[in-house]
Amino acid sequence: MKTLEIIGFKRANLDSAALNEIRDAGNVPCVVYGPGIPEQIHFYSPAILFRNLIYTPEVHLVELNIEGKIVKAVLKEAQFHPVSDVLLHADFMAYTEDKAIKFEIPVKIEGSSPGLAQGGKLEFKTRKLKVKGTAKSLPDYITVDISTLDLGKSFKVGELKPQGFEILTSPNVTIVTVGIPRALRGKKAE
Repeated sequence: MKTLEIIGFKRANLDSAALNEIRDAGNVPCVVYGPGIPEQIHFYSPAILFRNLIYTPEVHLVELNIEGKIVKAVLKEAQFHPVSDVLLHADFMAYTEDKAIKFEIPVKIEGSSPGLAQGGKLEFKTRKLKVKGTAKSLPDYITVDISTLDLGKSFKVGELKPQGFEILTSPNVTIVTVGIPRALRGKKAE
């Protein structure tokens, strides 16, 4: 899995006035917690560094560089302004290489479905799956082969064969379906 570096600077003032100053300067207030960190570390980071972490379909592990201290972490939560959609706050959770972490991995479709060739429509039901595994074992994406899907057929989580990690999403959840268009539904009924 890809790793992205985010440079941060510690912050002492946690009141709302200090937070507003940080945001006005183009930075994002953050916090990191988890194994190996005795107390939460409050820091801020330039908002531009979050572009490749948040505004992309890919997932990344994060290497936080907080004034020289390196912390391996994952983005746990991001809070956005309800109107402007500006990133307001980011929570990171530290991890260690030997402990399993929970993560959401995007789904990637591959293959050519016979149902699509007949005029069907590919319908995504789930774009990310919850998984658990060590950082080294987590893939960049989970591949779903749709080459056997005919009209009206679906691919479920239970059909995946993960290697080196565990899928936490229910096996009954549908990932992708080849929908039957209205025009074809009428022809099948005749």
